[in-house]
Amino acid sequence: MRILLWHVHGGWTDAFVRGRHEYLLPAAPGGGPWGLGRGGRDWPAAAREVAPERLREEEIDMVLLQRPEELDACEQLLGRRPGRDVPAVYLEHNTPKGSVPNSRHPLADQRNIPVVHVTHFNNLFWDCGNAPTTVIEHGIADPGYLYTGEREHLGVVVNEPVRRWRVTGTDLLPGFARTGRLEVFGMGGAGLEQATGLGPDRLQVRGDLPTAALHAELAGCRVYLHLLRWTSLGLSLLEAMHLGMPVVVLDATEASRAVPPEAGAISTDVAQLQREAARLLADPDEARARGRAARQAALERYSLAAFHAAWDTVLADTPQRARQVYAAAERRAQ
Repeated sequence: MRILLWHVHGGWTDAFVRGRHEYLLPAAPGGGPWGLGRGGRDWPAAAREVAPERLREEEIDMVLLQRPEELDACEQLLGRRPGRDVPAVYLEHNTPKGSVPNSRHPLADQRNIPVVHVTHFNNLFWDCGNAPTTVIEHGIADPGYLYTGEREHLGVVVNEPVRRWRVTGTDLLPGFARTGRLEVFGMGGAGLEQATGLGPDRLQVRGDLPTAALHAELAGCRVYLHLLRWTSLGLSLLEAMHLGMPVVVLDATEASRAVPPEAGAISTDVAQLQREAARLLADPDEARARGRAARQAALERYSLAAFHAAWDTVLADTPQRARQVYAAAERRAQ
């Protein structure tokens, strides 16, 4: 199939475009949220950049929506309405905001556009009304077992930790800094030292590294620390598990489904997590054993093969579902 999607979530798209389809990514000068294209990523040739004004010339079989505004954007660029004139699926990356658990999804009750959630937690907490829903869990391109744990540090990957603060558990970092030095990777880390009151002996902001460099550097930390309170399921956590890192994880949203106890530690008791982090930092053999368990769990649940097989099923079913919805609507009109 030829699938149109915007580059909204780089980590997720990295897995999706490694499937067997052709992927059209709108690309515009200056990039931005509506024209990022491949964004310089090392993706297969099947992930092809297209200028937005050339989209009408493309034979598009399916639209993968990720933002409500894309419904109107597609109609303007394609001259066709997703779910009516071209089959469409809506991918929901995020946990609901606002009045949880009464959050109404923007595509609630649209029977002709299935909503695909990336976690069972999201499927449970979003109110999608009568819209058809399903869950396709994340897939990870396996970076291989890279863990060394040579540095007695806690590795953290988080984007915009100062702005997002409690969402990302940034307020909890000082407590863990008392157990070991923190290395924080990701976008938007400027000002983190001042915001947390941590000096260079307790905190090092590593910044946003290319994927391969991030994996290599992160795998040198002895423990991976994941403190996000409200997220679907951080891809960085799954990547750390694939690397073979032991993980210390705040038990929120979908984390307990992804992290077995033998992979490190998972709890809502922050003091317990701090104790477990200290224990793993002090015991490299235990840390290595827990990391191997983490990798095995991640490989079993979040493989690319399972991810692509699930998506192929949804993509194949959607045009047929759309035809059935259209036919039922015509019957009602008659």
